[in-house]
Amino acid sequence: MKTPGIVVSGVTSGVGKTTIVMAIIHRLQRNGYKVQPFKIGPDYIDPTYHNAIAKKKSRNLDVWLMGKNGIKESFFNATHDSDFAVMEGVMGLFDGLSGRNNFASTAHVSKILDIPIVLVVDARKAARSLAAITLGFIKFDKKINISGVIINHIASERHLKYITEAFEAKIKVPIIGKIFSNKENQMQERHLGLIPTIEMNPSNLANITESAKRMSQDIDIEKVIEIGNSAIIGGNGNKDIESIYCSLKDNKKESKEKIKVSIALDKSFNFYYKDNLEVLQKNAKIEFFSPIDNNAVSHNSSGIIIGGGFPEIIADRLEKNSSMKKNILKLAQDNMPIYAECGGLMYLTKSISGYKNKNKKYKMVGFFDAETIMTGKLTLGYTEAILNNSKTTLGNIKKIRGHEFHYSNIIDKHKDIKLIYTLSRGKGIVDGYDGFYSNNCVASYMHTHFINSKISCNFLESCYNYSKK
Repeated sequence: MKTPGIVVSGVTSGVGKTTIVMAIIHRLQRNGYKVQPFKIGPDYIDPTYHNAIAKKKSRNLDVWLMGKNGIKESFFNATHDSDFAVMEGVMGLFDGLSGRNNFASTAHVSKILDIPIVLVVDARKAARSLAAITLGFIKFDKKINISGVIINHIASERHLKYITEAFEAKIKVPIIGKIFSNKENQMQERHLGLIPTIEMNPSNLANITESAKRMSQDIDIEKVIEIGNSAIIGGNGNKDIESIYCSLKDNKKESKEKIKVSIALDKSFNFYYKDNLEVLQKNAKIEFFSPIDNNAVSHNSSGIIIGGGFPEIIADRLEKNSSMKKNILKLAQDNMPIYAECGGLMYLTKSISGYKNKNKKYKMVGFFDAETIMTGKLTLGYTEAILNNSKTTLGNIKKIRGHEFHYSNIIDKHKDIKLIYTLSRGKGIVDGYDGFYSNNCVASYMHTHFINSKISCNFLESCYNYSKK
């Protein structure tokens, strides 16, 4: 199997990678290619922009969360029926877990999958110096294959002339994209980065896709294809993706179709990895519900998952839906397995406050006797935890890897809620501990990936046992 592809990386964050990836996807699809998009790193928002223009859903690839084999399995499974893979990098090309090496960086993933890199360079506030910066990237790690450069935010033809003259004298890697500054190409941001497309009205979404189409005219798509074809991706010996997906025990497989898991999905809760949903679908029927708009979870559900998102943005609407809050509270008290991450954790506390009206407390489900307070301080990074309680719905797991990304604090006034994760890396809810646990409900700041993890399998086992009561 041969699947051409490129990694679109940046010198730093904020150079325009997302829109450029959308532009490349658009041109490739217009040329008849079946394109599979990817996002490197633990990011839920950028893939929604890929999805706005791609015909196939974007997937995440993260070495810390998934391991090398998990990345390969996910990649080969997703691209077996694709003509081209377009991958958006995370932060700058060499930014990863630490400053000591490339681990978990865009460069690392590129090397694992042997995919050439197109480097995006921001031309604002520089001209000839861009050549020096680019040359530094090319020489920093000669094992990394930078095969093309896209110059973004060019001010004028004169500005471009200075840049190209400097590149011609110093750099052999071709410039395959020359994009001039255009205010219409800018995308809206807020406290956690870009705004997920699920929150946008049709007009805003149309503007974004039009920007991508407009930018695609300034990219040499034939060069992109040539670079993508320069490396062979695939070959023999790759396991089928099912080999890393957990399955219910043999004596339960016949009944697995009876297990329904309800997953919160709306403008407040939408942080889910595509692979995670597919892992769940291997063993259970999943059904989506909205804590904003629906009155209750499906009556025949055996478990609930509430992912991350932005409950603080429309906390007033979550507060008003008292029937849904009462329903989830009752199910939690009745020991239904519930797994919640970040935004889901916030929703299960007594209240959320501090986002817009700082003195207003919006009442949430209240299953955990704690309060969520929005802050101006970002908590961001990878996490690693030991599950210190083997009697939860997650079973016996020695080590869990994840990531945290939020602007809030959880205040447990009585300090009597059980915390089941002991973190060797990360902040958690308090002082290196994460994961509220009560009845059969686990709620943490930590986001996890189900590939290379027993979390989903153990959770579904708990759902199966609950369904038999």
